Amino acid sequence: MAEFSSASTLPTPPESQTRLHFGKLQHGCEHYKRRCKIRAPCCNQIFSCRHCHNDAMGSLSDPKERHELVRRDVKQVICSICDTEQEAAKVCANCGVNMGEYYCEICKFYDDNTEKGQFHCDECGICRVGGRDNFFHCPTCGSCYSVNLQGNHPCVENSMKSFCPVCYEYLFDSIKGTTIMTCGHTMHMDCFYEMAEQNQYRCPICSKTVFDMSRSWEHLDQEVCSTSYQIFVDENCWSLHMIIDDQILGFFANFRGIFIFVLVIAYLFVMADPMYEGN
Repeated sequence: MAEFSSASTLPTPPESQTRLHFGKLQHGCEHYKRRCKIRAPCCNQIFSCRHCHNDAMGSLSDPKERHELVRRDVKQVICSICDTEQEAAKVCANCGVNMGEYYCEICKFYDDNTEKGQFHCDECGICRVGGRDNFFHCPTCGSCYSVNLQGNHPCVENSMKSFCPVCYEYLFDSIKGTTIMTCGHTMHMDCFYEMAEQNQYRCPICSKTVFDMSRSWEHLDQEVCSTSYQIFVDENCWSLHMIIDDQILGFFANFRGIFIFVLVIAYLFVMADPMYEGN
């Protein structure tokens, strides 16, 4: 009986198909793996991607020369396999390789790493990552959000078309992850975590708390109720004296405690003021 060879039964892919994927994930820059470079129409220079262009042009010493690339304006690309400059397209007109496994004709965007789940959002007007089925476009906020937030987030008009309140990078086309705070304002996820590590729990824009603080308030109220302290005014010199134990010091370290403390002081001084009508 003749031996069965599984290898002999596998169809051989056409040479054209093999050629399409030649050099996949072997070229590119720190931002994208792709098999082409772009010629920036704004300055006629060649860069690996628009982020490389923006980093270089944004660091020029002369502020007048600093500029950013409009992704849709790219017309010419250079194949990284055969160095042929040509009009933007997915397949190289000379050597026949995919210059990007993912290619968007509108954005002129190339990427070999398709595991990102790239898709073009017509409402946003740009390409996003993460898989089309995992996101929806919020017309009020003006951007794509996770489907988990659909009907479940406070809307702020054009929230994403603004700058991160911490690092001041423009959020709409940032490649960093973003998060929506409970107030509806948006910021980078990394900036959000950094802010929390610095014990900053309020939105930098509207000052509303970004965490559920109800349990903290309950704990604080219990601490206040269980704390003994005494306040009195010396009638001879109008000075305030307090007898404070260790627990109350912890209480006044909290901004809410400070607010209550200030109100008590103000009330005592007003009542002691002879010009006060109720005195």
